[in-house]
Amino acid sequence: MWYNESVVYQIYPLGFCGAPKYNDGALNSRILKVADLAEHLVKLNVNAVYFCPVFESAAHGYDTSDFSKIDARLGTNEDFKFVCNKLHEDGIRVILDGVFNHVGRDFFAFKDVMEKKWESPFKDWFNISFDGDSPYNDGFWYEGWEGHYELVKLNLDNPEVKKHLFDRIGEWIDNFGIDGLRLDVAYMLNRQFMKELRSFCLGKNPGFFLAGEMIHGNYSDIVNPEMLHSATNYECFKGIYSSFNS
Repeated sequence: MWYNESVVYQIYPLGFCGAPKYNDGALNSRILKVADLAEHLVKLNVNAVYFCPVFESAAHGYDTSDFSKIDARLGTNEDFKFVCNKLHEDGIRVILDGVFNHVGRDFFAFKDVMEKKWESPFKDWFNISFDGDSPYNDGFWYEGWEGHYELVKLNLDNPEVKKHLFDRIGEWIDNFGIDGLRLDVAYMLNRQFMKELRSFCLGKNPGFFLAGEMIHGNYSDIVNPEMLHSATNYECFKGIYSSFNS
């Protein structure tokens, strides 16, 4: 497959494009800067670009508020489609960051829970207890990613959550022609979710690439014929880094 022989170039678009730290809602087509980079990437023999988060968020991108909309600080969906088309024309595939473990507090379903509490139809989209409270004094406790309560953990066992995410991924494949996903914090993602994700994505595109963020542990837990094709290897990176610098 193409991903076994590819040089992948990583871009954190909010930083690379000079976006402000916090989203003020002002639209700016900064993402078009990447299209200007395409010729340089070809000269570097780059075969794929992995984009860190590009979808609407309040701050750093991993606090997603809308999976269907490119971050206003980067531009519009049409702007990003133009960039993807340009990269594809130059023989460069596109991999997006799949941030599916958690969302930001501005995510529509969580905002509904904050407003309606136990009467919200979205309360089961998250791991919530109405017997406690959060650091934000929401009147209920919820699970945040590793204790970070600005990142609200999704309940990936919930069929409605999976449908929402798979529908958005389908749109990314259809509208942007993406070729793969890198799954954020894959080491703690629901394993059944990853199996269903693989089936869905390969059903859309048999050559679709799935990689996962793995910090430590047994890599074969998630890299196998039922789940992901590859994973990040931070332990290997640390060893290489230290061997050169110590």
